[in-house]
Amino acid sequence: MKNGVAMVLSNKVIVVTGGAGGIGYECVKAYISEGAQVAVLDVRREAPERLREESGKSHLYLHCDVSDEVQVKKAIAHIEQHYGTIDCIHNNAGIAAPAKPLHETSVDEWQALMQVNVFSIYLTTRYALAALQRSKGCILNTSSMVGSIGQASHAAYTATKGAVDALTKSMALDYAVYGIRVNAVAPAGVWTPLLREWAAAQPDTTGIETYLDEIHALGYCPEGDVIADACVYLVSEKARFITGCILPVGGGAELGYRR
Repeated sequence: MKNGVAMVLSNKVIVVTGGAGGIGYECVKAYISEGAQVAVLDVRREAPERLREESGKSHLYLHCDVSDEVQVKKAIAHIEQHYGTIDCIHNNAGIAAPAKPLHETSVDEWQALMQVNVFSIYLTTRYALAALQRSKGCILNTSSMVGSIGQASHAAYTATKGAVDALTKSMALDYAVYGIRVNAVAPAGVWTPLLREWAAAQPDTTGIETYLDEIHALGYCPEGDVIADACVYLVSEKARFITGCILPVGGGAELGYRR
């Protein structure tokens, strides 16, 4: 109970990849606030202590490169042994660089994007599926609005998010027989540390902030907590009859940029 209200994720065990910063960390905090036990997989080594201090020591914080099969297999086994179950995998880990047209993207850059943004979903699914079958749990993927509408000078990244959308729908069909729901959340602009770094590097920082506000019909570029709230819903029993959904959380940006 929280302020006399039942928490919607009580006793759920949720694995969040890329949960040490940005949208992932906002989701971790939101899941914990709603009663979940969380296991964070992230490549950043400095994050676990901060997460323990802010979110409590009862949660797991594992250093893991989610594009590495051996590390993912080991991490999933450790989580299942520690908690005895897995109720949800939130595939949030992702990289966005480089921001280039396709022909300027190097082979290494292309492969890195595919490995982290797409292959990692294959790995977590392969090694956590048995646990999710037992719990009749769910999978949530972090996609992006650009996966469906595209984006100039960002071809490789948008290709990975288009792949995430297609995977989400196919996985939803494949795993429905086990009672496993699979959905994705698709933000537009969100103020994460990466976006702030990018905005600060632009020649006209004030102008770029105005632009990021104005691409959203509701008139502002949000913080990650608005994405986390939608994710809480999608992984909870309140969304028990929703699967194969790519949920836009873009303040109306998906209806067409206002400028």
